[in-house]
Formats: sequence, C-alpha cells, structure tokens
Amino acid sequence: MIVNRKAYFLIIGFFCLFNSTIIAQDQRIADSLAGIYRADTLKGNEKLELLRELSFNEVKDNQRSLQYAEELIQLSEKMGDYPYLSQGYYQKGSAHRLLGNLEEAVKAFFKSAEFARKINKFSLEGSAYGAIASVYSITDNHKNAMLYYNKAIATLRKDKDKVALASTILNAGDALLTKKKYDSALVYFKESGEIFEQLNYATGKAYNLGNIGMVYANTGKKELAEKNINEAIHILQESEDYYPISVYLMAMSDIYLEKGQWQAAIDYSKRSLTLAKQYGLKEQIGDANKKIAELYEQAGDSVLSYKYYKSYIIYRDSVVNVKNVQQMGDLRTNYEVSQKQIEVDLLDQKRKNQRNIIIATAIALFLIILMAIGLYRRNNFIRKTKKIIEQERDRSDSLLLNILPEETAAELKQNGAVKAKKYDSVTVLFTDFKGFTNYSEKLSPEALVETVSFYFSRFDEIVEKHGLEKIKTIGDAYMCAGGLHSNTEDHAKRMILAAIEIAAFVEKTKKDVSASELTFDIRIGINTGPVVAGVVGTKKFAYDIWGDTVNVASRMETMSEPGKINIGENTYELVKDTFECEYRGEIAVKNRGAMKMYFINNN
Repeated sequence: MIVNRKAYFLIIGFFCLFNSTIIAQDQRIADSLAGIYRADTLKGNEKLELLRELSFNEVKDNQRSLQYAEELIQLSEKMGDYPYLSQGYYQKGSAHRLLGNLEEAVKAFFKSAEFARKINKFSLEGSAYGAIASVYSITDNHKNAMLYYNKAIATLRKDKDKVALASTILNAGDALLTKKKYDSALVYFKESGEIFEQLNYATGKAYNLGNIGMVYANTGKKELAEKNINEAIHILQESEDYYPISVYLMAMSDIYLEKGQWQAAIDYSKRSLTLAKQYGLKEQIGDANKKIAELYEQAGDSVLSYKYYKSYIIYRDSVVNVKNVQQMGDLRTNYEVSQKQIEVDLLDQKRKNQRNIIIATAIALFLIILMAIGLYRRNNFIRKTKKIIEQERDRSDSLLLNILPEETAAELKQNGAVKAKKYDSVTVLFTDFKGFTNYSEKLSPEALVETVSFYFSRFDEIVEKHGLEKIKTIGDAYMCAGGLHSNTEDHAKRMILAAIEIAAFVEKTKKDVSASELTFDIRIGINTGPVVAGVVGTKKFAYDIWGDTVNVASRMETMSEPGKINIGENTYELVKDTFECEYRGEIAVKNRGAMKMYFINNN
C-alpha cells in the first residue's frame, strides 16, 4: 500500500538558548503568558524572552504567532540583540510556513541563519538551515533540501543542542520517506529516536513515532502503522500541536481505506479537515478536501465529490506558488556555489603572486575581483534570461496545444501557417441538452458556466480517453471528431464507445437525487464521411472541420431522442457488426430529404 500524502515537515522548535532546560512547544504556556503580555510591564531582555516564548508556544493561532515574532524582531533590532533577532526571524518563518506562505518563510529562515552566523550560534544557525531544507522539501526540491539538511546536521553537531540536532535528522529522514527511500529514512529515524528518548522529549518522540508509522503504512505493515500513528496523535493532543495531527489523521484515512472500511476512512479525513480549518492550516485543508472528494467519487456520489474537489482547487490556488520557492532555492544554491568558486580562485591567485611586491599583488587582486564580479553578473544575467525564455516558450507551447491538435500546432510553429487538409473518412459527434435554453435563463452567469463546465469537463475526459479530438463547444452543444491526423483506425467504433459513456454519465447524474438541479436529457448524433480540416483566422484562431458530413451529423443530433444515440447510414455500415443497432427507417430531414437512421442500443 502506498499512502497518498503530500510531503510535510515538522519543524520542532529549539529550546531556550540561555540555559540547558529543554522546552517543548506547549499551547498551555502561551495561554498562561498571554496575560503578562497584555499587562505590558516587562522591559528589556525580559520582554524579548516573553515574546519568544509566546511566538514559539502559540500553536493554535499561527497568525498570532506571526505577530509575536514580528514584535520580537522589531524590539531585538532596536536593542541590537542578535540572538533574539535570529530567533525572531526563525519564528516568523515557522508561522509563515504553517500559513502556507512558503516564499516568505524561506526569506525569514535565511535572515535567521545570517544573524546566527554573525555570533557563532551553531544551534540557531543549524536550526535555520534545517527549516530551509524542510520548505524546499515541501516544494519537491529534493536536491536543495538534502543539501541544506546535511549543512544543518553538520552545523548542529558542533553544538550541545541535541533537540535541534535530532529534529533536523528526523526531518531529513522524512524527506527520504517522501522520496520512497524507506530503508534510508528508517536509519535517520533510528538516530533521532534514540536522541529524543535520551532527552525524554515527548514532542520529538511523537513525531518520530508518526514518521515510522508512515514508513510502515507505505511498506504494507498496516497494524504497526496504525499503532505508531495513534500513539503519536495521543502525545500531540496533550500538547495541542494540531498541524501534525491533521497530517496523521489523513494517513489513518488511507490505512482504513486499504482495509475496506470506507466510513472510517471518510471520518478520519473529515476530522483532519475540521482540525485544519479550525487552525488555518491551508495545505491540510486542500489535501483533506482532495481526499474526501476521491472517497465520495469511489462511493459513486458525484455531487459531493464535485463539491469537495472545488474546495480543494480553491485552497490549492490560495497557497503561494511553490514554483517561486523552487526557483529561489535553485538561484540561492547556484549563487553560493559561484561565491565559493570565487573564493577558491582568489586564494590561488594570492598564492601565485606571493613573490611579487605588495603594490603589484594589490593591483592584480583588484583586477581579478573586478573580472570575477563582471563574469558572475554576466553569467547570472544570461542564466536568468535563458530560464525566463524557456518558461515563456513552455507556457506558449502548452497554450497552443490547448487550442490546436498536436500535429496542427507543430505545423503552425514550423511554417507560421496551417494548410487545410481533406480526410476521406472521419466520424463526427454532436450533443446538446434538451430544454437547456429555458433552464439557463433562470441562472446567474456564474452558475450557468459552472453547470456547463461540470458536464463538458467530463466529456473532455471521455473524448481524450478514446483517442478522439474535441473540436468546439457552442452554448450547450458539444462537438468532437475521430479519424483526424494519424489516429485513423476504428474511429467510428471509438466514437460510439465514447457516446455510450457520455450518455451513461448524464443518466447517472439524473438519477442522483442530490444533483437534481444539474440534470438534463441529452441528445447525441453521429455521422461518418469526408471532411476538410484547418485553422480559421489569424487572431484568436480556432481549429475546425467542414463538409456535408458535419452537417449530416448535426441533423442526426437534431433528429435524435433524449438519452439516445442516433447514427447515419455511413456510420452504421462501419459498426453494425460490433454494436446492436435499431433501424428507424427513412426519416425526413430539413433541407436533406429522407435519410436512413439507426439508434445504438446502449441500455
């Protein structure tokens, strides 16, 4: 069993750095100190420590934690206190990460590391590197994540802060777990677990148990997974640390789904969603909505599935674009590598010029520095420009393929124009909804678009599944074709299969009582014959097909009946040996005369 989970990383805060007492995050401490904060009687270092404690232990309200951190930063800057300034930026980064503002989180953690490095506070510096690595892991930037985890672990081994060291080792193991490197992950969890056990650090032990449970879940050891995760949840509930609880509840949902206990699975997912909403955990809100949508889809409840899936899209888009963080990580790594290379070059140059007089050495070094800076800026500019060009080209290609078939798009890019082509045998399908015009007059524009999109999005999936080409939609009419380009074999058969699936989807939605407001009767018409295909216009161009075959297909749809698939004689000759067809006789068609028509028996 593979547990479907988005990468998550539990940044365990470091203990107070002015003594050796280990302090875990605890909401009860924040609640007890809130009154002292409101009284506003503390000054100097006492006020700094109060703000640090409040920001660190406030786990129920991430926005409030961020406010305490900002106040800590301002006061530390005013007093010139670098240790507290570093901690203020660390807590700011932690709050932003939990709120889903990943780019702001990375910036804050780099500032924390910068001030810690100035005062040789290895525990602060190492913890900041570990936090940076965790954010890169969230954005699936595994290379930079492991780079900073190793940097964090090496830095923290120089310090006595075993909690920060164990926390970072735990998170590094979690990054390996996300990449399905289970044996390597367990090695990291073993070391971090031993340290937490020695320190009797309850929160750390909870995270370690939960992560080991995730390994067991992914390797098919369901009972061990459930035991470890439940124990982790119990410990975390006592300290009111809800972020990891929400994640672990999702893992429990997967475990019970694997056991075939659907109701238990949905209950765990909904508990995770409720908890995430209560404490503003955007990533978990999105993940929980997606999981619930998938569970209802499996249960055949398309309306509830659609409702939760829409909520998932909303929360997914509300989180800061992770691509910004990925690019920022790559740029930061490239910059540090370039800086290191410059330092090596300068050192070599200095050794070569030791025999020269002082003035000559100074001049040479000055010229080398200028050249290095110039080359670095030039290469950096070229690299950034190249990346922007590549991104814009990919975006343009993606947009073009969304408008035109792949073969047509390639021809347009190569020649700047598209020649019209004739195809001897193409199957064309038209659909429309009976009574849709009257229904649409009663809806708001937003509701109208949402209703049409609900059906047409599913039609698109069906058409793509059967290797057909969507041509266009006009109002409530949907048009597609088979047999264009290189995909010319058995197109009539594939079109009939797609039509049957479309009709079945519409009928299934009609029978769903909770979806009564979305239900319609659909008419489907199909015809086969020669067509001409090409691109219309030079601005806002569109791919289209023309010919008598298209007109007859439209007439087939008009002469069809609700829930029926009406086909012309040409299509019938191609599929009569595959599908059961009902001859309707010759029916008079406007401007066409009498035409033979057949119903596909799709019941």
